[in-house]
Amino acid sequence: AFTAMRARGAQVTDIAVLVVAADDGVMPQTVEALNHAKAAGVPIIVAVNKIDKEEADPTRVRQQLVERGVVPAEWGGENEFVDISAKAGTNLTQLLETIELVADLQELKADPDSPARGVAIEAHMDKGRGAVATVLIQRGTLRVGDAVVCGAAFAKVKAMTDENGRPMKEAGPATPVQVLGWSHVPAAGDDFKVVHDEREARRIAQERETRNRQAELAQTRTGASLTDLLMQARQGELAALNLIVKADVQGSLEAIVDALGKLPQSEVRIDVLHKGVGGINENDISLAMASDAIVIGFNVRPDTGATQLADHEGVDVRLYRVIYQALDDVRAALTGLLAPMEQEHTLGRAEVRALFRVPRQGVIAGCMVIQGSFVRGALARLVRDSVVVYTGKLSSLRRFKDDVREVAEGYECGIGLENFQDLHEGDIIEGYEVREVARALQ
Repeated sequence: AFTAMRARGAQVTDIAVLVVAADDGVMPQTVEALNHAKAAGVPIIVAVNKIDKEEADPTRVRQQLVERGVVPAEWGGENEFVDISAKAGTNLTQLLETIELVADLQELKADPDSPARGVAIEAHMDKGRGAVATVLIQRGTLRVGDAVVCGAAFAKVKAMTDENGRPMKEAGPATPVQVLGWSHVPAAGDDFKVVHDEREARRIAQERETRNRQAELAQTRTGASLTDLLMQARQGELAALNLIVKADVQGSLEAIVDALGKLPQSEVRIDVLHKGVGGINENDISLAMASDAIVIGFNVRPDTGATQLADHEGVDVRLYRVIYQALDDVRAALTGLLAPMEQEHTLGRAEVRALFRVPRQGVIAGCMVIQGSFVRGALARLVRDSVVVYTGKLSSLRRFKDDVREVAEGYECGIGLENFQDLHEGDIIEGYEVREVARALQ
């Protein structure tokens, strides 16, 4: 679920510090972060953490990373490794010095006098301050009052704060800063730039919004996924789980929606009807009512009006603080939408040993039940020389002259087959039933 976050982090940084636990070693998420850093083409410093633990093995970490192309400088490679303990504070100064050294070697420079440019790292809707975006300035200087465009959002910067919440009037290159004054919540990962004035910022943002909507509409109309859905709908309507997703910040929202899209959807599909940053409101509940959707909230809660409306209308609102719990519940809901699988269960087998012609009933097979039992009303299959020559139902099941409900193994009985008379001695009649079995999501 955090793939997009890791990728975005690698793309906006100048130097990547890969933190690996000395006790756990290289984990799948470590490899993922490493691949993102490699794809971004940035220098990689490895911080081997938790060296204070007894089971710590920094050498093993180095060997694991060498296998993935990250070779320590002390072993003749290009990557700096620093063994640290964040808990004990061991070698943290050395790590900072190593970062400075690599930065000097890279000759990283930015012009502070040009119009500011950068990227939105995170964004959210704050109840008291409105749309807030955390941006990283990569070039130039951003000032209060500047007109800014970021993706399809624009702003005249009303205020800026640093990482400690202190007000700032301006921020230069390599500075992360919270920006207030946006038209709506920008998308995390979008580039921003300062433009001439607010009118130009609004125009650019509106043009981008129009292009985005047209692209989404074109994809909906002509995408291959729609063709697949239509083909499957002709064979039997593809079930859909409608969702409305709300999250506290843009990055979390992006991670959740991305993870939902990776769940198996060959036979059932997920439709995210609406996604947004901020608390769950009455509009979300109304949309859920109209579309029979489930509302998923991540680190947000419904307001009073939304809670009352959801309770009154029976709208399912699920609140989470851990993404994986949300995914588990959605997976379970998708599984519940799957049509059950029909599974054949053999009840018994009987050998035909004699044939009798009975008035108004036709040919009745005198049989010995050689396996299991036979039950009246069961499905039946006639096998002759290993070839199935009949599939249908039992028309009668008798012991002597009495109709019976069941005949157990080792007993004789008379069996009639529905609309079938061509019985031979030595034939095998199999009785079976078809059961519906819940299926797992594939």
